[in-house]
Amino acid sequence: MAFDEASGASNKHIDVLIVGAGLSGIGAAYHLQERCPDKSYVILEGRESIGGTWDIFRYPGIRSDSDMHTLGYRFKPWTEAKAIADGPSILKYVTETASEAGIDKNIHFNHMVKAAEWSSETATWTVTAARKDTNETVTFTCGFLMVCSGYYSYENGYTPDFEGVDTFKGRVVHPQFWTDDIDYRDKKVVVIGSGATAVTLVPAMAEDAAHVTMLQRSPTYIVSRPAEDRVANFLRSVLPDTWAYNIVRWRNVLFQKVFYQQTRTKPEKVRERLLGMVKDELGPDYDIETHFTPKYNPWDQRLCLIPDSDLFNAIKAGDASVVTDHIDRFDETGIKLKSGEHLDADLIVTATGLDLKFIGGISVTIDGVEQNPNDWVNYKGFMYSGVPNMASVFGYTNASWTLKADLTSEYLCRLLQYMDEVDAVAATPTLMDDSVELEPWVDFSSGYIQRSLSKFPKQGKSKPWRLNQDYAADKKVFRKTPIDDGAMVFTPRSSVTSKALEAAE
Repeated sequence: MAFDEASGASNKHIDVLIVGAGLSGIGAAYHLQERCPDKSYVILEGRESIGGTWDIFRYPGIRSDSDMHTLGYRFKPWTEAKAIADGPSILKYVTETASEAGIDKNIHFNHMVKAAEWSSETATWTVTAARKDTNETVTFTCGFLMVCSGYYSYENGYTPDFEGVDTFKGRVVHPQFWTDDIDYRDKKVVVIGSGATAVTLVPAMAEDAAHVTMLQRSPTYIVSRPAEDRVANFLRSVLPDTWAYNIVRWRNVLFQKVFYQQTRTKPEKVRERLLGMVKDELGPDYDIETHFTPKYNPWDQRLCLIPDSDLFNAIKAGDASVVTDHIDRFDETGIKLKSGEHLDADLIVTATGLDLKFIGGISVTIDGVEQNPNDWVNYKGFMYSGVPNMASVFGYTNASWTLKADLTSEYLCRLLQYMDEVDAVAATPTLMDDSVELEPWVDFSSGYIQRSLSKFPKQGKSKPWRLNQDYAADKKVFRKTPIDDGAMVFTPRSSVTSKALEAAE
């Protein structure tokens, strides 16, 4: 395929257009090359580099909160010693994957996708992108649209409206927009939040700061695991990398599955176990009840993973502390709390969450009708009712993102192959029965999820409209179940005029 690099537009029709060159997008391209080598594709990436999340986030200590044997691709073994890896190592892994497979040659950087319009007459998507490097608007046409843009806004993080923030004389920064000039050495730092970002930042900054305070409204379940997986490292020393990787990958998948099931069936027992582990770390005199005992059951929100007890060690060393309270207002020297206590600060980090965005906020139009994604219903966790030839990647909330990303891309390839077999130009998930009971996209109590559900599709309570949170179950569905399952409606090539097809191609 030839591309006009000056305008960013192709001079021929693209079979599959992938949005996003992060972990999911590079994985999707790899699967397409391996399983559908006859299909042309291009990746449009809104930023200037590969990596998505792992290139955007630069805050101290940035790392995975999943083990790399499940966060890594199924087809590329993770061979580093650390299973809980730092951000630069993960970025290197994704970049290497793209380079080794030649995927990087098919990426158009600085192409921010803004809109996608489906035409049933031509059975094509027309995708509009804004070129950030030239300020041009360019268009592409494709047969299938695969959106791998993640689930949050790259432009905005979520920060509540704090009263008096303008009066603070120090610096206030959101971790998503960390820059190299932020100086916290020998300074008093307050990190607002108790999620994965906060528990990463606090011990990393505590190494150089005068003191770091993690200020939280309510506690989160926190679990420590060794950064290095000794079993994985041993197996890799005696077995081929692929064998060792697959063994550890499945061990971790099964462990995650069993543990999650226990949180659903025996929540009090799991809760007791998790809190007992924190007590073992911090000792009997620490106020576990106030600072580390959530009001919800385990996995009603995502657990926070820390490597080698780093947060607990920082607390025990006196370099970090946890305060559980509500913010009254900011003032010149820090934060006044509802309890009346004051936290002095030179730097305040608002690790207060992400601004969720479905399919990158792309405006979708089908045959001239603008779509509201909240009206769609999830189909098998990767397509949507009434939307032809469009898929997206959304990972698990209770396991590693890439487990679902790999399965989604595999299924896309199966679908494309089947469409070729039956000479279909469109595949549309279709709700045949209005009696399917609907519910929100995910059942997760986290604030950043709850405040954004209106932006996302719904899911049904029955298959194939249910969004599974179970890799083993999805593996069977995505690899074994028939493509033509009664819910997927195929449009034959014969129903699209030859003139329209010629125009598209």
